[in-house]
Amino acid sequence: MRIVLCYPVNEKHIAQIQAAAPEAEIVDAGQERVDELLPTADIFIGHAKVPVDWDRVLAAGKLRWIQSSAAGLDHCLVPGVIDSDIVVSSASGLFAPQVAEQTFALLLGVLRRLPLFFQAEAKREFVRLPTDDLRGKTVGIVGMGGNGRMLAKMLAPWDVRIIATDYYPVDQPPEVDQLWPADQLDRLLQQSEIVILALPLYSATLGLFDADRFSRMQKGSYFINVARGSVVVESALTDALASGHLAGAGLDVTEVEPLAPSSALWDDPRVIITPHVGAQSARRVDDTTDLACLNLRRYLSGKPPYNRVDKVLGFPHPSVAYRGEST
Repeated sequence: MRIVLCYPVNEKHIAQIQAAAPEAEIVDAGQERVDELLPTADIFIGHAKVPVDWDRVLAAGKLRWIQSSAAGLDHCLVPGVIDSDIVVSSASGLFAPQVAEQTFALLLGVLRRLPLFFQAEAKREFVRLPTDDLRGKTVGIVGMGGNGRMLAKMLAPWDVRIIATDYYPVDQPPEVDQLWPADQLDRLLQQSEIVILALPLYSATLGLFDADRFSRMQKGSYFINVARGSVVVESALTDALASGHLAGAGLDVTEVEPLAPSSALWDDPRVIITPHVGAQSARRVDDTTDLACLNLRRYLSGKPPYNRVDKVLGFPHPSVAYRGEST
């Protein structure tokens, strides 16, 4: 059995994977050789950020399981993989604490008008400017997977009302006042002073936040996106900000990455932009390897891996979601 890796491992991580699968041959392909070596793999662990000839992989007929090192799976869920018997599992929820921290950085920065203060600081101007509060607001979380649930947990002590929608509106967290099905999104928008996107990207969410959807948000509300950039029609977001309908936005992702230098979002002092770093962590590779080894042991013993995804939807059902288990 050959396990091909494509994420930034070192010798320690390779040894850990080898210990979880003593009989396997472990090959660290990296981005440089993943296209070449993937057709030889029985198991693939990682995230190819370079073009892969998936037709060649499928024609080889060897690959049985993909453990992605990312939550998003558009890098591997091509039609042939979707239609195949290849098991696919994701890293969904693995970096929920980091994504929640990034959300707080964006949200509090927008509410407390930090871009304006940074501008004043650069001019050495010690001036008071208007700010807004988090306390007492209704926060709508769109998507209650691992990231959404962690956000709700971390927001709860801030004396806010939390409402949410999800494709699977089950297992309502105690911190959430209302959890509705995804088709109740407009209801959430009408009640929320802050809207946070934490939903996956798939066919039904591509371009979900267009001009019509932004018009359904409360005037003067705030918009935070730590999900995927393509969930948002960026021109519609820019217009909603320019008209004053939205009071501010915090974006860790953009519709096209990198964001074009010509985008009006760069110059808007009510907007904070970070370059898709929400899941960055000093322990990212360690945590990814821990999950990969956990799932590898389960897979080799005949158990389904955590975060096995519905390949049509591209994300796991809550009943198989990873929640920090160790066995």
